[in-house]
Amino acid sequence: MVLSDKTIKDLIKKGEIFIDPFVLDNLQPSSLDCRIGNHFLVVDDHKVNLLDFSTPIQYREIVSKEFIIPPKCFVLATTIEYIKLPSYITAFVEGRSSIGRMGLFIQNAGWIDPGFEGNITLELFNANSVPIKIMEGLRIGQFVFCQLDSPVENVYRGKYLKQRSTTGSKLYLDKEIANI
Repeated sequence: MVLSDKTIKDLIKKGEIFIDPFVLDNLQPSSLDCRIGNHFLVVDDHKVNLLDFSTPIQYREIVSKEFIIPPKCFVLATTIEYIKLPSYITAFVEGRSSIGRMGLFIQNAGWIDPGFEGNITLELFNANSVPIKIMEGLRIGQFVFCQLDSPVENVYRGKYLKQRSTTGSKLYLDKEIANI
């Protein structure tokens, strides 16, 4: 079940869902807007000519209050908000439709599992034929929270737990990849 604004606000007030910083004006009828931070990662195409699942990716790190995404370019970014979920709530990020209508596709890098805590890494893709400028603090997407039918037996304890900024792929750490 998707949570309403009232339930989201109540769970944040009780400390069940932790959002820092929490901005009441960003609360929507059934979601909470999230904002873009100032930390970005782009594959360093001067050092990388092929992405391989079993090898760490070399990224260029950019810290800036604004970032121009070139046409047909993929960028990792982070939310300003740090989130912590209890064992009975899951969440995902949806891009804002107004931004999607400009050709900027937004997705979080994975489902936000119960027990996860950290800043959310976002995947941004400029599908347009012109650059798109984004600025730190822009409401770029929205957290949609869902209540599970029961608390999970095993909360998230994965490799992205407690990430504090944009985090690149750690797929190379997966056991099945390491054994190929």
